[in-house]
Amino acid sequence: MLYQKTDQPVSGSGPDSMSRREFFSWARTGLAGTALMDLLLHQKPVASADSFKSALPATHFTPRVKRVVHVCLIGGLSHLDSFDYKPALKDLHGKTMPTENTPETFFGKVGLLRKNDFAFRQRGESGLWISDLFPHIAAQADELTLLRSMKADSANHTPATFQENTGFRLNGFPVLGSWLSYGLGCETDELPSFVVLPDVRGYPAAGTINWSNGFLPALHQGVPFQSQGPAIRDLFPERKISKSTETASRQLLNQFNQNHLERLGSNSDLEARIRSHELAAKMQLAVPRVTDLSAETSATQSLYGFDSEVTAPFARNCLLARRLLEQGVRFVQLFSGGPFGSPRINWDGHENVKGNHLREAARIDQPVAGLLQDLRQRGMLDDTLVLFSTEFGRTPFTQSASDKIGTGRDHNMNGFSVWMAGGGLKQGISYGATDEFGWKSVEKPIAWHDYHATVLHLLGIDHTRLTWYHNGIERRLTNVHGEVIHEILA
Repeated sequence: MLYQKTDQPVSGSGPDSMSRREFFSWARTGLAGTALMDLLLHQKPVASADSFKSALPATHFTPRVKRVVHVCLIGGLSHLDSFDYKPALKDLHGKTMPTENTPETFFGKVGLLRKNDFAFRQRGESGLWISDLFPHIAAQADELTLLRSMKADSANHTPATFQENTGFRLNGFPVLGSWLSYGLGCETDELPSFVVLPDVRGYPAAGTINWSNGFLPALHQGVPFQSQGPAIRDLFPERKISKSTETASRQLLNQFNQNHLERLGSNSDLEARIRSHELAAKMQLAVPRVTDLSAETSATQSLYGFDSEVTAPFARNCLLARRLLEQGVRFVQLFSGGPFGSPRINWDGHENVKGNHLREAARIDQPVAGLLQDLRQRGMLDDTLVLFSTEFGRTPFTQSASDKIGTGRDHNMNGFSVWMAGGGLKQGISYGATDEFGWKSVEKPIAWHDYHATVLHLLGIDHTRLTWYHNGIERRLTNVHGEVIHEILA
């Protein structure tokens, strides 16, 4: 038997072993309970950084970038009030949408057309039209590659967000970060290859599914860092444990794992769990170092927006993202917006786009612009890809009675805007267009599969060759679709 039903030491394990009560108390500490297994039990020499990198998978062709940071806006940013200027809406304000068929909307209300709530101006040397909603990001216009003809297949938040991140509207598929972890690995063995920084106000709808590994091995799932308090919960023990107890517990746990593997054979979930615990041992040293933002200069902290209570939470995530990328993390995803409910804490401006977007943009505008500036001045933007996207846009007509000019806009999957920045891209350009109302993509429409194919291409990956065999199908991020948008590549 492995343990006795008393508080006596485990039978035959010696005077330094734990009692049953101590064992379960130790197990409750979570990751800390097994974090030092690799260091204390195996005592393997740590490979050098160069030898570790040399073991990483080779790309299909020369990559233009080697890491990605993704700012994911939850709720549906209004492209009409941010990155897609439609001057015709000013003259059409208060008029009926001129269409033969009643537009399909999520809530079934098609009000009168509404002009943009924020003034647009041409920015930088490129002259890109960007609204006053994002004044700090607008100042970085010459770094941006605007995609103004995005299309989605769902006007429902959760399926649309799944498609944005996985290429599919259903649950159960790996997200982009997991595919990159699987295809490229990590440039360090001290940190995960895929890190998630959620909004301080809560996880997005569907929670951790948004960074799921799907059918890929479990080690490729996203690792969420907390936006407040310790970066990773239970990485360290709640109480100090003696070295002898620690060593005995590692030996016992290793015995459990090895017996399990010998009895059942290969088990990807268990093997991934063992590897995650070995990684956690190294993370106990690396995480405190990389998350210590006090080492940053006051000028850098001010650049991101640490000086304001409004911007400070997202500023922390943006600065942490840069530090994680510096340390070799492959993919960092930042979420702007929490779960759906009342009051709204995301970009879902059904009732009042202006009020909703002003509040949300104030939280992220300076931090995102600061991240772009910081990456550029450190020489990192040339081999980093920055993504800024949302699951869909908003309608040019308001969500109200047919004879009213409401203040809110419904979901619009037919046309919206996202942007990229960084290495391998033509900077200060826009690609594609919606119609004069900003309702439908009419010029060079972009599906999420095209978007994902382009991201993989920039990382040196042929999207048709990054596959995983699952349920009789060679699955890939782009399914059986996807075309690289070569016109935006430098």
